[in-house]
Amino acid sequence: MANRPPTATPQLSRRTKTLLIVGAVALVVLLGGARLVDVYVDWAWFGEVGFRGVFTTILWTRVLQFVVAAVLMGGLLALNLVIAYRVRPVFVPVAGAGAADDPVARYRTVVLSRPRWFAIGIPAVVALIAGLSAQADWQTVQLFLNSTPFGVADPVFGHDIAFYVFQLPFYRWLLSWLFVAIAVSFVAALIAHYLFGGIRLAGRNGAVAPPARAHLAVLAGTFVLLKAVAYFFDRYELLFSDRKAAEGGANFFGATYTDLNAAMPAKLILLIIAVICAAAFFSAVVLRNLQIPAIALALLVLSSVLVGAAWPAVLEQVSVRPNAIDREAQSISWNIAATRQAFGLGNVGVVPYAPQVASAAGNAAVPPQDVANSQATLNNIRIQDPSRLNRTFAVQQQLTNFYAFAPQLDIDRYTVNGQRQDFVLAAREINPDALIGNQQDWINRHLVYTHGQGIVSAPADRVNVPSNAEASQGGLPEFSVSDSSNPGPFGLSPDGARIYYGEFVGGTDDYAIVGGNPGSAPREFDGPGRPANAYTGPGGVPLGNWAQRLVFAAAYGERNILFNGSIGSDSRIMYNRTPVERVEKVAPWLRTDVDPYPAVVDGRLQWIVDGYTTLPRYPYAQQVGLGQATSDSLRPAGSPGSVGYMRNSVKATVDAYSGEVRIYQVDEQDPVLRTWMGAFPGVVRPAAEISPSLRAHFRYPEEIFKVQRDLLTRYHVENPRDFFSTQNFWTVPEDPTREANAAIPPYYLLAGDPRPGAAPDTQFQITSTLLALSRPNLSAYLSVSSEPETYGQMTVLELPAQLTGDQRGPQGPQQVQAELLTSNSVNQGLFPLRQSGTPVQVQYGNLLTLPVAGGLLYVEPIYVERNAQTSFPQLFGVIARFNNGDIGYAPTLQGALQAAFQGVPLPPGLTVPGLGSTQQAPTGPTPGANTGGGPLPSGAPGQALSPELSEAVTAMNDALDRLAQAQAARDFRGIGDAEAALDSAIQRFRAATGASPATPAQGATAGG
Repeated sequence: MANRPPTATPQLSRRTKTLLIVGAVALVVLLGGARLVDVYVDWAWFGEVGFRGVFTTILWTRVLQFVVAAVLMGGLLALNLVIAYRVRPVFVPVAGAGAADDPVARYRTVVLSRPRWFAIGIPAVVALIAGLSAQADWQTVQLFLNSTPFGVADPVFGHDIAFYVFQLPFYRWLLSWLFVAIAVSFVAALIAHYLFGGIRLAGRNGAVAPPARAHLAVLAGTFVLLKAVAYFFDRYELLFSDRKAAEGGANFFGATYTDLNAAMPAKLILLIIAVICAAAFFSAVVLRNLQIPAIALALLVLSSVLVGAAWPAVLEQVSVRPNAIDREAQSISWNIAATRQAFGLGNVGVVPYAPQVASAAGNAAVPPQDVANSQATLNNIRIQDPSRLNRTFAVQQQLTNFYAFAPQLDIDRYTVNGQRQDFVLAAREINPDALIGNQQDWINRHLVYTHGQGIVSAPADRVNVPSNAEASQGGLPEFSVSDSSNPGPFGLSPDGARIYYGEFVGGTDDYAIVGGNPGSAPREFDGPGRPANAYTGPGGVPLGNWAQRLVFAAAYGERNILFNGSIGSDSRIMYNRTPVERVEKVAPWLRTDVDPYPAVVDGRLQWIVDGYTTLPRYPYAQQVGLGQATSDSLRPAGSPGSVGYMRNSVKATVDAYSGEVRIYQVDEQDPVLRTWMGAFPGVVRPAAEISPSLRAHFRYPEEIFKVQRDLLTRYHVENPRDFFSTQNFWTVPEDPTREANAAIPPYYLLAGDPRPGAAPDTQFQITSTLLALSRPNLSAYLSVSSEPETYGQMTVLELPAQLTGDQRGPQGPQQVQAELLTSNSVNQGLFPLRQSGTPVQVQYGNLLTLPVAGGLLYVEPIYVERNAQTSFPQLFGVIARFNNGDIGYAPTLQGALQAAFQGVPLPPGLTVPGLGSTQQAPTGPTPGANTGGGPLPSGAPGQALSPELSEAVTAMNDALDRLAQAQAARDFRGIGDAEAALDSAIQRFRAATGASPATPAQGATAGG
């Protein structure tokens, strides 16, 4: 017999309630206390940098999303639970007789004894989870609310691009939450109806009460109706299709012929079927027959298989693949246009360039006037490779163990004494991880060693004196130091030279506490030989009261912050100290370049950080995997993620002393940036506020250059048929100077405008070479200007794909490097290293390709590093080659160029000191033979060797070959004979060059 549910509800004792309340409060404190501390620390930091509006905008956006998602999920779930409770059968077995046939009777009794707990508790938990999940997508909401038109329509539907990148993601995000809400509500209602007896599984067929059937039918119909809306939006999603890329066919993105003619109509058909299916579910509210909804659901599933999958697959196999080049031509054309627009490749200047390459019969003549007209480039050839000089700078200028220079030094241009030239730059930063011994004490790490000191620079086109095999002080950069006691060549101010914010002070525990009590110890270390310093700038968050100190002591888990006596009313704590970290927190919607660089601007050291506005997708545009596109031999690990849109829209600066962050707009046409400026007004300053002195140090960033370089290898092709068949595709060459098979990095240099006939002015630019696809020959030379007047101007010198007669095409870096290293002139120049008595390693610097004199000039520095604990690379010589002509080698750039240009007079203005000087070192060799010894026979640079010298060189090479063969065969007699022959040949060599006799050092090696 059925009974009514009991009405008496057991009551909790006062003690139990108290314990539950205390436990809940303790749980909230444990879970939320640390989070509240972190929120306050962020709030204080945003107040320090003056961008608290960013913090509050993000916070309130997240709070709003949390509330909306929580109300939607929790409210809808609670509503459906209440409905299920209200329409439950009145008489169901709850205990005693009949309970054995009802397995949920016990649980029903528990629920019905406290219905409010379950009706409120379960939705509250679900609401909390949903709110926490939804608040993470604040960027999607802000982009939707501040959407800015692109002024460009898609080629299929004619909608503005803003619909696809700002509005469609929001609609899909909202739709996904509605799907989840309905699905969770359906499952909860199903369980509730079963629990309350509306659904009975007893008997042969079971039974569903009419109210339960109606309730579940409405939920199912709503879910299917949402699916119809999803089919509507799926049509737009086809413009992001990667069908061809996934199939490994024609590698382009966007709606293909199959998508447009099969998948898109299929979406409309499925939409109609889904609406009919939803109507069938709604009909179950008044009809007791569930067969109609079941048939409609089966029809929807069958249609999705036949219409949504089978039909496109058949069309692809039968019609598209046999005629792909015709079928996909229109889609490829749209893909090319969209990719160029999305990545800023719409105004690339492609210029035909036909170098006067040599024929197989001999070298092409070099007109002297063409050489003279290339003075802007020849006067600024960079022979210092910043990627090779870290140890050189460290050993010569680091001063202490806790100072450090970036692993890869930077290149920038300055005007010093009226002469504009490029410099290798390195900020002398504090590196907390390099502290040793007692320096690692908390006081030393956070209160004493707080900042770096100054910037070290060296002209990129010279060294102090030419190097030779015996000398150990030649081939060094001409260092200049700018610090707090010496303004140096750039006019650095005392405070502007102190580096409290830099690349080495990242991490959660690399904070500094500055501005302590006057006269208290310890004081901040300000560099060797300088008095202790006390910070007086505005950087950092005040620690003047005990509440602040308590918060930060809790945040860092460090009691010393609370009890240290030198922390006083003027003390400040600096954190989030790396330039990239500060910019990303101020503008979290930016993707920042991995390589910020220092610049002296108006007497202050500023970190310049390039910021990119990106979108994950853009209709019909190529998806670029940043990891592959941005990796090279110097940065094997590229940036993570993929993008379909990328612009270098902002430049940010971080003051190394005060930590002040400024973000400037440099692309006023970027709709993505304008959208974010609407979301965060006042964060990005207009371009008009950029001072000329700051703009003079902007450089086109590497990361977007490498992305554009990768895309240009394919998207310089305009004809869809050629694109489909990969005709005239290019590829990025491998770096021939590194062992890893990685892409060659781009190079910054100061040179003339690469376009033929351009004004003879110097231009700071970033450059790279490109090869023919699967071929070693050079196909193009890419450069982008960093000059304020022409910033971002991209030039492609396109070399001829076919040559006439017996001409040899321009060589790529791998070909050039192979011929350089096997040439007699380079081997003869490096030979003295074998007799120097000290084992050394030969390191090859960056191989520069320069368009000059109507051809291509290749220049590569050679460094040597002696095998000692304190060794460092020193520039030993320079290799130069013009087109496919003679290879010149000398310890000076002037000598190498004279040999490469076959005696053609160089421009009179080519008077760069050191390696770039027209003055040869007294012990310097003629191009093609570096003895490293005494005076050489007189003669014009590049003249042929004397018969005696040539015979000696031949004898040395023969002896070395015999020595190598004997060592491989473990023929000790042969080794002795070969060493004796080598000693004799070396003596003849020194006699022929006029050098004083010396006892050769057997076993000396030159590696590389």
